[in-house]
Amino acid sequence: MCSILGVFNLRPSDDAKGLRRLAIERSGQLRHRGPDYGGVFADDGAILVHERLAIVDPAGGAQPLRSQSGHAVLAVNGEIYNHEQLKAELRRDYAFATRSDCEVILALDNEDTPDSFLNRLNGIFAFALWDIATRRVLIARDPIGVCPLYWGHDSSDHLWVASEMKALVGVCADVEQFPPGHFFDERRGGLVRYYRKPWRSYSATRGVVVSAKRLRESLESAVDRQLMSDVPYGILLSGGLDSSVIAACVGHIVDRRAVGRRSRPESHSFAIGLADSPDLQAARLAAAAVGTRHHGFRFTTEEGLDALPEVIRHVESYDITTVRASVPMYLLARSIRAMGFKMVLSGEGSDEIFGGYLYFHKAPSAEEFHDETIRKLDALHRYDCLRANKAMMAWGIEARVPFLDREFLDVAMSLDAADKMVRPGRIEKAILREAFDGYLPRVILWRQKEQFSDGVGYGWIDALKKFADDTVSDDELGAAPARFPVNPPWSKEGYVYRSIFERHFPACASTVTAVPSIACSTPAALSWDASFNLGADPSGRAMRDVHAAGAKQASA
Repeated sequence: MCSILGVFNLRPSDDAKGLRRLAIERSGQLRHRGPDYGGVFADDGAILVHERLAIVDPAGGAQPLRSQSGHAVLAVNGEIYNHEQLKAELRRDYAFATRSDCEVILALDNEDTPDSFLNRLNGIFAFALWDIATRRVLIARDPIGVCPLYWGHDSSDHLWVASEMKALVGVCADVEQFPPGHFFDERRGGLVRYYRKPWRSYSATRGVVVSAKRLRESLESAVDRQLMSDVPYGILLSGGLDSSVIAACVGHIVDRRAVGRRSRPESHSFAIGLADSPDLQAARLAAAAVGTRHHGFRFTTEEGLDALPEVIRHVESYDITTVRASVPMYLLARSIRAMGFKMVLSGEGSDEIFGGYLYFHKAPSAEEFHDETIRKLDALHRYDCLRANKAMMAWGIEARVPFLDREFLDVAMSLDAADKMVRPGRIEKAILREAFDGYLPRVILWRQKEQFSDGVGYGWIDALKKFADDTVSDDELGAAPARFPVNPPWSKEGYVYRSIFERHFPACASTVTAVPSIACSTPAALSWDASFNLGADPSGRAMRDVHAAGAKQASA
């Protein structure tokens, strides 16, 4: 994974050299995403700048990439997991210049329409393609928005795109996230949605049964695809269900690949927490069960608080749950990179697919349960995907997310939500747990959901709240709507994060990219059970009756 920056709609009257210098300068703010190599393309119509994190074809995959004819130029942030299959399916001969998985995009664009070939890509990506001959720009983002992408216009109406907001703030007045599952092509009338799935409607899933075996095999296939790497990789292993399942899949895949070899390749796993973290203990148990070489790191609340300003600058959000979880992930990424790893597998997406958040316990029907999973998936690019990508890429580490693999999503989201729902004697995500029965110790397999910011140690959130109480006065919080007229913070903790965000991004004071967690993350919960209105904190522990009942059920 890397960073891209593009400037389009250049005109003969423009200061081309000045724009090129500005583009390179702004891209420099994203060099943490691509510390291995930088490349630039510029002509009289466009500028493309690429900062590379070399994972596939480290020696030969430098970007921007040029097409076989030389007429098209491509800058990509991402990975195309099925690139070899796509190459074999090409209808026209194409002379590939590199082993890069991303070059196949140029070949596909040469023979097909965007809405067709984009739906064939299984991967995570955000790219900008410039056709020199036709002066056409094509911009696209992966279906869920695992890879970040922003766009806007400067005062001269040049179109800018970049992997992170910070490269555009101060240049563009209308910075927005480029929507996942869309492409932009002026020849097609501008912005077009290419990713449409029948399973978005509950009626298409009603009565559909997916066996535990098929669910397991589909996830293992996703993990197998995403182990594509020419550099050392690891697994983020918190000891929770989702990360442990991914680690178990890796173990089985490594064993299968090792058949006939003299030795089994060693897999590494990583966890972080406070000294009393429930995750650190559970991660050791899971690692021993799946056979990884495990590395558990401890951090202190002081280290976490010290990192807050830099974390908020990197993740570009003041959302409470995002910031809480980003700090330990940022600190973990620093340790992982110091050990020489550049890619990790992570468990994001499972809770959105299977209804793992504790408020899903109160879903009144399968249809409402399903609709809420769709809404959560649609919001991932603003929350968990944003956090995992930017906190890791702050230290040049790519986070891959097998649960959000395109083919696995088709399997897991097509099954009737009635089979995902919590029932008496049946804990959240039971169907996923049952699919991996025998693969993990029961104490891990049936461990209750803990949000990452809780699992690193309950003292972390408590320390953040105390810090906020000591920092923000009652009068300051009362005046928050006047200082922050757009999405004013409703707690002292939110006030701290919003204030830090404003220091880093003063131009965004009235145009912001995140909203308070409790208002956005659980609106369905508030209608499902009025008692949730009494809990102002977005932590899973705030759902106290569900949390307590689930813990008792998991221990039974």
